[in-house]
Order: sequence, then C-alpha cells, then structure tokens
Amino acid sequence: MTRRQFLLASAAAALCPTAAVAATKFPAKAVRIVVPNAPGGAADITARAVGEHMARTLGQPVVIDNRPGAGGVVAGQTVANAAPDGHTLLLISSGTAVSAALFKALPFDTLKAFTPVAPLATFDLVIVANEGGDFRTLGDLLQFARQNPGKLNLGTPNIGTTQHLAAELFKSAAGLDLQVVPFKGTPDVITAIRSGQLHAGLDILSPLLAQIQGKALRPLTVTGARRSRVLPDVPTAQELGVKGLNAASWNGLAVPARTPAAVVEQLNKAVNAALADAGVRQKLEALNLDPHPGTPQDAARMLSGDIRRWSEVIDRAGIARQ
Repeated sequence: MTRRQFLLASAAAALCPTAAVAATKFPAKAVRIVVPNAPGGAADITARAVGEHMARTLGQPVVIDNRPGAGGVVAGQTVANAAPDGHTLLLISSGTAVSAALFKALPFDTLKAFTPVAPLATFDLVIVANEGGDFRTLGDLLQFARQNPGKLNLGTPNIGTTQHLAAELFKSAAGLDLQVVPFKGTPDVITAIRSGQLHAGLDILSPLLAQIQGKALRPLTVTGARRSRVLPDVPTAQELGVKGLNAASWNGLAVPARTPAAVVEQLNKAVNAALADAGVRQKLEALNLDPHPGTPQDAARMLSGDIRRWSEVIDRAGIARQ
C-alpha cells in the first residue's frame, strides 16, 4: 500500500468507524454473550450450548456474561454501550419486548440500539388446571367463565412477565370476564392450583411438565400457533376457537446497532450452524426448547412484533407502565 492509499484508508476509517471494523478480521478476540438472567436457567443454558458450538465455528472463545436484574435493563445497557464490532452480543427474548413495552423510560431504544442476529429457540406456554378438578378441557373452562362472569381466576407469574401478558391476551381474545392473578413465581402458581385457590394457571410449559407428567396438573391448551412437541395431543387455543390467541416465548441474539452487515451475517451463520448440530439440539430439546434457526430479519420481526403486541395488551388491560 502506498503512503497515499494508507492516508486515504485512514481518513475513511476515521469518518466511518464501522468501515474499519469491517476491514478487520472477525473475530479478532473472544466473543461475549451478555445474558440478562442468572446462571442455570433456560436462557443461560441456551446461550452456553449455542456459544460453545459458535466458538468452534468462529475460532475464538465465546464467553457467557450473566447480568440479571432490572427486567433485562442492566444487560441491555451493557451491550448498547459496547463497540459495534460483533464481539459483544445480547441474549434477547420475548422478555426484552415486554420490557420495551412496559417501562416508560429505558436507557436505550430497544429497536434502535440493537441489530438482531438470529432467533435461537421458541418455547410453549400452556394453560393448566388441577387434574382432579372440574375442568377437563378448555371448553369446560370457557363455559364456566361465560356462565360466571368475573368468577374465574387465572394465575401467572409476576406482573409484566410474558406469561402475565399472555393471560391478558387470552382474556381479551376469548372475550371473557375473568381475573388474572399474578403470583411471585411458578411454584406459587402450582401450589395455588393444586390447593384449589386458583381455577387455572398460564405459564411456560417447561417448569410445569413434571406436574403434568405426574398427573397433578392437566394441560387444557397451548397458546402458540402449533401444538407442543412434548404434548402433541393437547390442542392449541386457536384450534379450540380462540382465534386471536397466538402467544409463545422465544429467545435470540442481537448486537449493538451499526455493527457491520458482514459481521452480522457471519454471526448468523455461526448461530444457525450451532442450531443444526445434533448435540446442541438435544440440549435445547431436553429443556423443552424448540431450536429456531433463522435470519436477522426473522429475529427483528419477532422482536418488533412482540413489542407492538404487548404494548397493545398493556394498554387494553390497563396495566400501569413502570
């Protein structure tokens, strides 16, 4: 390279930092995935399983950085402030969309601060009742609710979770007058259903599966567009006539905005290679997570669509923004 060419390249890099990043071999160092959850949960295990395979593809270590708290704000701000060079990723999810819809003033604009890289997995939500109770089918529950306005109570984990908002969406889509009752967490919901304090509950399938398999809880319906892989005989709510209900949880990866497109594409290929690996799929499916390979555009649609959907649910339900 001549001195003139060097000076021109240096000037271009100064004017457009991402051009300099794009010209650098990627990855040049370890890649970090920031997870807004504590170690050991489904999000953490998903990131570790996918990250381990990505490390082999990319030729650099992939480090998991757990930063739980504040509805994902801590993790989100960490990545939003990181260099847009592809070396720092954020585990995004339906919870990311809920936070964007629920919080009045985040320290970043979720749709502008991040560029989605790829979906990772989807996981089912299910409505359950006491196995020994009166509701054998979703039809039984709907009939009771319509004949007894305001009497049916449906439990979920905390206010503002995907499960809580999905219950509000179910209430609206089915045209029911029922009480959505948020509890501290899934164990409390299970206890309340089994003791008769709750008529039914809506939650992520994975932590309920042992109760279902042990015949303590009865699954009435799944709330997504397709039947669950692990409960193939349980119909979707749409199949049973609740046409406006399509709610499932998901997770994926994103990078800071302005990350070069070539780097995003390279990361996307590494993610999809991981999700195609039999060992990775086995780890995810053991958690009742369905691997969901896809494009950056697929992940962007999932994120923006959920922000729009949950904003509408929050407004309709009169949930106070925080």
